[in-house]
Amino acid sequence: MKYEAVIGLEVHAQLQTNTKIFCGCETRFGDDANSHTCPVCIGMPGVLPVLNRKAVEFVVKTGLATHCTISPFSRFARKNYFYPDLPKGYQISQYELPVCEHGYVEIVVNGAVKRIGLTRIHLEEDAGKNLHTSEAGASLVDLNRAGTPLMELVSEPDIRTAEEASEYLKKLRSILRYIEVSDADMEKGNFRCDANVSIRPVGTTEFGTRAEIKNVNSFKFVQKAIEYEIKRQAQVLDDGGKVVQETRLFDSGKGVTFSMRSKEEAHDYRYFPEPDLVPIVVAWDTVESIGETIPELPDAKRERFVKDYGLPEYDSDMLTQSRALAAYFEEAAKLSGQPKVISNWIMGELMRLLNSENKEIEDCPIKPEKLAAMVKLIAGGVLSTKIAKTVFEEMYKTGKDAEAVVKEQGLVQVSDTGAIEQIIADVIKANPAQHADYKSGKEKLFGFFVGQVMKASKGKANPDMVNQLLKKKLSE
Repeated sequence: MKYEAVIGLEVHAQLQTNTKIFCGCETRFGDDANSHTCPVCIGMPGVLPVLNRKAVEFVVKTGLATHCTISPFSRFARKNYFYPDLPKGYQISQYELPVCEHGYVEIVVNGAVKRIGLTRIHLEEDAGKNLHTSEAGASLVDLNRAGTPLMELVSEPDIRTAEEASEYLKKLRSILRYIEVSDADMEKGNFRCDANVSIRPVGTTEFGTRAEIKNVNSFKFVQKAIEYEIKRQAQVLDDGGKVVQETRLFDSGKGVTFSMRSKEEAHDYRYFPEPDLVPIVVAWDTVESIGETIPELPDAKRERFVKDYGLPEYDSDMLTQSRALAAYFEEAAKLSGQPKVISNWIMGELMRLLNSENKEIEDCPIKPEKLAAMVKLIAGGVLSTKIAKTVFEEMYKTGKDAEAVVKEQGLVQVSDTGAIEQIIADVIKANPAQHADYKSGKEKLFGFFVGQVMKASKGKANPDMVNQLLKKKLSE
């Protein structure tokens, strides 16, 4: 590689509070435009903001979960710029004194652990939303989102590849969901990312000129946007040009970034301390009490799953992506006593069915105890693994337990020696040429006979017994 990428990400996560950051308006998503507004969040003259305590607690909680230093003294600033969805003409944010600083998040890429530094985590208010509709013949503004509490998490420029950027975002999203400060729902715009990308010759330490890619709303698109931007900047330099510092947007349909405007610097926003809000003072005993509410986080849970349940690293990583999924696995594993088998069913059939309907584990119609009971039926020889897949799909569709489905559809596994021996005898009798070839040394035909026996039994014969009895009979 001729060039090395230097990538830093700025993530905006909407905090899961019931009301906005400086007023009592609801933060509910999807209601009629401008139905959750008041004089404060629409910027009427003379109104005063009042800080939402829960928003501060959530930022402190996030800082603790990401190994940040919590500042005992922080303050808000006015970030001045004009845009139609910003009714005051400025955004209340933080600049010089954020709530949290100097943390980190660890990711795993290609089997190696990498630490991505966090420069800061600060509070700010969200802007509204511009709606550009050809039907109305104009651009409309919905201020329901204006004043919604946001947390901005700014990484150090420690990321070197698009894959690392994607993994960092996934880990960050997982942490926020674990500690229940944000639902981090990208579809609703509750988890948005700006990517700062530059390149430099391999072996050098000086940063190149960066371009900022704004508001990318999926892990896949973040990765594709960064990959494209790295190639674009490399082409510019190879052609003898200079990379321009600018803000760019990503066209997901074409897979390209394009210029939006020249990149602003901090002085362009004319930051100054917010005169209508007193500084935030967070006492240490408050920090400690917030810390006590933090649950076991993904990294610790992943390590425990490997140690306590004997799961491979890959399984543990997948099962700890969300707190709800990890809890589902643990309950089913404890009830069944077969953690690896449970892991296989969750990562295989269960996730396939959930993904096909775009559902989360919280919406799963098969409860952990029902999955555990089905796995016990397999272990007890009542169900074969093949038939269990049919049973599982019916359980998913109807919510019934495995035993009820088995009885209704007559799917009990055949483990009667005499019955299986009779099926084997009939199959051998019906295939004399293959039997003769097998006895002459063509042992690969054993699979053929297994298939014929399972077909004749409609998949109900116990596979282990079939293999054992068939070997004996074919050798006679």
